[in-house]
Amino acid sequence: MESFDIAVIGAGAAGMMCASVAGQLGRRVALIDHAPRLAEKIRISGGGRCNFTNLYAGPANYLSANPHFCRSALARYTPRDFIALLKRHRVTWHEKHKGQLFCDQSSDAVIDVLTRECDAGQVAWRRPVVVDAVSQAPDGGFTLGTQSGGIVARALVVATGGLSIPKIGATDFAYRLAKQFGHKLIDTRPALVPLTFAAADWAPFSALSGVSLEVHLATGAKQSGGQFVEDLLLTHRGLSGPAVLQISSYWQPGEPVHVNLLAERDAASALLEAKAGSKRHIANLLGDWVPARLAHVWLDTHGVPPDARLADLPDKTLRKIGDALSRWTLVPNGTEGYRKAEVTRGGVDTRELSSSTMMSARVPGLYFIGEAVDVTGWLGGYNFQWAWASGVAAGQAAADFVRGA
Repeated sequence: MESFDIAVIGAGAAGMMCASVAGQLGRRVALIDHAPRLAEKIRISGGGRCNFTNLYAGPANYLSANPHFCRSALARYTPRDFIALLKRHRVTWHEKHKGQLFCDQSSDAVIDVLTRECDAGQVAWRRPVVVDAVSQAPDGGFTLGTQSGGIVARALVVATGGLSIPKIGATDFAYRLAKQFGHKLIDTRPALVPLTFAAADWAPFSALSGVSLEVHLATGAKQSGGQFVEDLLLTHRGLSGPAVLQISSYWQPGEPVHVNLLAERDAASALLEAKAGSKRHIANLLGDWVPARLAHVWLDTHGVPPDARLADLPDKTLRKIGDALSRWTLVPNGTEGYRKAEVTRGGVDTRELSSSTMMSARVPGLYFIGEAVDVTGWLGGYNFQWAWASGVAAGQAAADFVRGA
């Protein structure tokens, strides 16, 4: 039976950050993971370059049933703090879009930084090792049963993530353990995920797979809904791209999504203005505003010949086309599911965790961090920033807890 001050289950972004912090504070830390390959979610993120944070990350960029929970950790470990860590390790980066920071090198650079930080804290790596059972010892510590032998620890940090991308090892371990210790869960569902539509409804647009354009996309009520101006991508089965991934976290089954295909233009007014003295075909004009393939399909689905001249079309028809471009309303029949979802919305109810330490209010010495908890960030580096911030909070708190135990 091995003995440690702290056991961290899950060697992803949050888990490695937590283990490195606690180890460098002088605690004996075991970092346990079932996957044969380290931090695969970091490796595949950002097209292999890891969108490791966002310069503008703040509480408003996160969804939760307990929306103020994330404030404390995010305030105490900011994007600038993680940038400083990368600087110390001579990792360079660039800003791509709206505060999104990516490595100039591959994602492996971030994994290497976290690995070296763990090694600096003399963290004991236990991987690939599957944790079969967890029990609370009579003295308040924890006993972990694994196929490689038992591990005991004064404190336990659960950083095993959510259900997204099962092909790289996602499991419901954190949720099962939370329930075992009496914690409530917020219902989980895929987030940052493409939306799908019934085949019959989508048939006119399926041939447009690969077409993309910037749109304004919205869903939900004013208080609980979301809206974004980002790129939309049409697929064989529905909608994807940054705009759709963002809105998917807010979308509720049965609700419509509203698309303005001309985010910077009043389409109806612009069509009426262009009509005066114009000899152009309507498809050619729309092709200046949206991709030509989309313009032709759009006119076809609205019963307007693509070769019709603007001057020959009634104002009523032009208003109808313009209004439809500005207010395209669709009702998805679902999403592409966890296999395509970048994160999981929901998880361990944060109302039973300390916002400053991530420790359970029910079980002293038990911590939940990262994607395992009900904190879901926007697309664009926000979820990694939550992993770093919650990992640091738990690492520092667990180190203090063990010292005082």
